[in-house]
Amino acid sequence: MVPGAAHPALLALLALLGALLPGPGGAQTSVHPQKAITSRGASITVNCSTSCDQHTMLGLETQLAKREVDHGNNWKIFELSDVQKDSFPICYSSCLGNQSSALMNLTVYWFPERVELAPLPLWQPVGENLTLRCMVSSGAPRDHLTVVLLREEEELGRQPAGDGEPAEVTVTVLASRDDHGASFSCRTELDLRSQGLGLFQNSSAPRKLRTFVLPTTDPHLATYPVLEVGTQCLVSCTLYGLFPVSEAEVHLALGGRRLQTTITYDEYSLSAKASVEGKVEEEGVQYLMCAVNLGGQTRSSGENVTIYSFPAPNLTLSRPEVSEWTTVNVECEAQVGAVVMLNGAPARPPGPRAQLQLNASAEDNGRSFFCSAALEVAQQVVHKNQTRELRVLYGPRLNERDCLGNWTWQEGSQQTLRCQAWGNPTPKLNCSRKEDGALLPIGDLRPVKREVAGTYQCRATSTRGEVTREVVINVICECWSSGLGRAGAVRAAQPSPPRVCPSHRPPESHGHHHSGGIFDHLGRCGHSRLHL
Repeated sequence: MVPGAAHPALLALLALLGALLPGPGGAQTSVHPQKAITSRGASITVNCSTSCDQHTMLGLETQLAKREVDHGNNWKIFELSDVQKDSFPICYSSCLGNQSSALMNLTVYWFPERVELAPLPLWQPVGENLTLRCMVSSGAPRDHLTVVLLREEEELGRQPAGDGEPAEVTVTVLASRDDHGASFSCRTELDLRSQGLGLFQNSSAPRKLRTFVLPTTDPHLATYPVLEVGTQCLVSCTLYGLFPVSEAEVHLALGGRRLQTTITYDEYSLSAKASVEGKVEEEGVQYLMCAVNLGGQTRSSGENVTIYSFPAPNLTLSRPEVSEWTTVNVECEAQVGAVVMLNGAPARPPGPRAQLQLNASAEDNGRSFFCSAALEVAQQVVHKNQTRELRVLYGPRLNERDCLGNWTWQEGSQQTLRCQAWGNPTPKLNCSRKEDGALLPIGDLRPVKREVAGTYQCRATSTRGEVTREVVINVICECWSSGLGRAGAVRAAQPSPPRVCPSHRPPESHGHHHSGGIFDHLGRCGHSRLHL
């Protein structure tokens, strides 16, 4: 019952008592309709009548604006206009001095002026309670007014509007991932179907909800503890268990300098990567920080990164190119605080400087000197290396190891003849046979032929001198014999035991018989071994 209805209720009670006590003669007063409902501000007609057949006084008692629109001997019709609230008009009559009355119940309805869902949180954590509030202003009759809270078209709960002004109805739900992006609203239902009218609905504007999951763990930050000036390294920041991951923001910074970040998203995780360059002005300890923001909350991790300068050690040779048996000084030096190691240097206490001295020999030509410098930075040991090569000038070398003096091969076999001269500068090698100047066939011999047999003179020359060496090649083969038969016919040639062959096969002889032997380069065959 709306405020202000207590006085009409009292009047109604009095009228009811009057109606229940009819006057003498049994005359009664009637009202039609006894119960009525109308919209606020509308007009309604009321018929008051009496059963008295005598002249009577008949009227309508009400606080509403009224006017008589028609009448008869024992009835009158009144129009009530601009009805704003519930009322209880009373028809009354007086018959032969006796009074009677009849009460009418007039109900006024109107729709809510405001139906509004209270603003939702900017972000709602998944798994926590969410309270939905719907405010309803005005609307009557309240005992027929219901408030419904909705998720999309799903009904979450309904409650009577109650008598409060404005009415507030709440429903609490557990937020889930499925609620992210869902629309929530509330609706009023004024159900007047029992009054012969309909069901009147009024809905609020929908509001979208954003839910999120941010793990309690901090991001995993992968970086190098030390970074050299002028170099770059890749740092990454990873966090798992995010929802919705695409809404997360990542901030990567080194010493307050924001880094250019590339972010990749997985279903429930993200990884941010950035390239960090060591700058001279940032030398020292810098703080690398990664922060992930989602739902108004932040998870962050940080690591110290030490930026340092460490040039390569200075490795010097007193002379990078020397003649054989020249003294060479080798020195390696690094910055203060570093420890150097020079290969070949005598053992000394660790320090930033090391040196050695040597008397250069041919074996030192092309020798690499290696210097390694180590520096401790933030409990990490970093290294820088440097190499230098020594060139030693020396005359030609043509020794037994690289050019054998005697080769003996089976004719027709597969062989490789090697003869290498050494020296710096590289000497020019020439090998020719003493007998006819034929060149020594250095390289693959496939197959070996008797024509290569002989004695060769090898000469290696360069700007630093010359050296010679004699090389003998023997080819083992079979010498052939032939002769005449009894009838003067030529007998077939027969092989003799293996011998060292000459440089070419002898011509056939019809008058001489030769057994196996050694041929010289002119084709003569004997029984002794010849070094050609």
